[in-house]
Amino acid sequence: MSKYILLLILSFFSFSFLNAEMVKKIEINGNSRISKETIKIYGNITSGKNYTESDLNKILKNLYATDFFDDIKIDIKDNTLNITLKEYPFINQLVITGEKSNKYVKQIKKIIKLKEKRSFIEAYLIDDIENIKNLYSSVGYNFTEVEVKTKKITENSYDLLIEIDRGERTKIKKINFFGNKSISNRRLKDIIASDEDKFWKVLTKNTNFSKNLLELDTRLLINYYKSSGFYDVQINSKSAKLVDTGQVELNFTIDEGVRYTISKISTNADSVFDKKIFLPLEKIYKKYVGEYYSPFKIKRLLEDLDSLIEKNNLQFVEHNVQEIIKNDEINIILNIFEGEKKLVELINITGNTITNESVIRGELILDEGDPYSKLNLDKSISELKARSIFKNVKYEVLDGTDKNLKIININVEEQPTGEITAGAGVGTDGGLFALGVKENNWLGTGKSVSIDFEVDSESLSGVVNYRDPNYDFLGNSLNYSISSETNDKPDQGYENTLTAASIGTSFEQYKDIFLSLGLSASYDDLKTDSSASDALKKQEGTYSELTGNYGLSMDTRDRPFMPTSGS
Repeated sequence: MSKYILLLILSFFSFSFLNAEMVKKIEINGNSRISKETIKIYGNITSGKNYTESDLNKILKNLYATDFFDDIKIDIKDNTLNITLKEYPFINQLVITGEKSNKYVKQIKKIIKLKEKRSFIEAYLIDDIENIKNLYSSVGYNFTEVEVKTKKITENSYDLLIEIDRGERTKIKKINFFGNKSISNRRLKDIIASDEDKFWKVLTKNTNFSKNLLELDTRLLINYYKSSGFYDVQINSKSAKLVDTGQVELNFTIDEGVRYTISKISTNADSVFDKKIFLPLEKIYKKYVGEYYSPFKIKRLLEDLDSLIEKNNLQFVEHNVQEIIKNDEINIILNIFEGEKKLVELINITGNTITNESVIRGELILDEGDPYSKLNLDKSISELKARSIFKNVKYEVLDGTDKNLKIININVEEQPTGEITAGAGVGTDGGLFALGVKENNWLGTGKSVSIDFEVDSESLSGVVNYRDPNYDFLGNSLNYSISSETNDKPDQGYENTLTAASIGTSFEQYKDIFLSLGLSASYDDLKTDSSASDALKKQEGTYSELTGNYGLSMDTRDRPFMPTSGS
């Protein structure tokens, strides 16, 4: 048997070898706009290698994907790879008429596939017309007319003219609900985004009908009903009926179903866990038992469970919700069990051209080698967003080199972090000028540095502040401050120089309780002349002062960026 298998394998490799042909020369014909070298790069074509039928198909696929070519023929003859091309004509000029708003013109050019100086592909015309109509429909213009005209300039180039008549906006005359026995029409109108057109509603855009708004209304109605205990609610139909005035009437037909109450909430924990850990949930359960069912209440229960899991440092915990319906009551069971033991194999960070990678990693609750936790990953991303030095933070989780390992890819999009403020004023006492410069990501280290100056006819002051929000990656903040102020007031007979410095820190002393400590020192040198008041003359001299301060604050938010609970 093994001989037959070996013979089959040898036959396969022999067949593959016989069907591969060495290419020593590459001939490309039919191209005028696209250079031969560019074609070779896009097609991943090189001489001096064997090409199989599969390789030729890959070249075809790569070249067609460029949208440069209408037709491509490839063959190999006498060790020469012959490529014959027919290029698409290109769009010399794209003109949009009928639309006065530059904002809409820019948006149209952004969403259509046919672009100026790109290939003219007729198959894209239908999609582009539909996309333009959908754009106008989304803002209330539901009867927009779009006509595309072409003008042949040369054999290989066209001018493209898009004529738009957006027509009038479609207003919502009336909104009707059918089947809503438990909730009034007035209340449902408050829930949905669409609004009836009235003469006093000149500032709202939601009186304009659009399909997108209709879909949003449907989702809002379902969410509201479910949050009010209507577990099985259905929107059987939604329609926009055109009336004689050119306006529409919105009709929603609702099947409310049964309104359910929560009869019981219990925890079903796996035997590997100490059940006493989950006893604090019983107090939370009592708040919901007897109330109307809501998926948002279930979400809050799961958030409380996640917080309890985190507080007790439980690893590899998974949970799900079981809902048992009986008559008009729902019994909720939180099943807690030991999940698959997954570890973080690698964390890759990209997009940080300015910010040091250590700054980003310093905000992560998860580290390589730690147990993988979706909750901790979400909190880590929230910490990064809360730093306000990134415009956007995205992540993806991939399988690692083993089934129990995970690779986390974090991509950050940096944003400008510098600030400059300036101000000036003139009054009866003279002029004033102030200047401030602040950098929230100093040299990519995540530290904040600011300098402020203020000068007028009699005073000059300056302050330098430095803050490290995550000192030594311990989660504690550390800040320094140095200031100097000089006053020269000959009309009042004195001059003085005040120099001060301070240092402070803030850290979490207990759960959600933050302690702030500070120390400041100042030196004041006051000089007077004969025109000074007696009170000022008594104060003449130098003074030193050393003070300390402390403070307590509470932060119960579940995360610093867009928290879902706490304050």
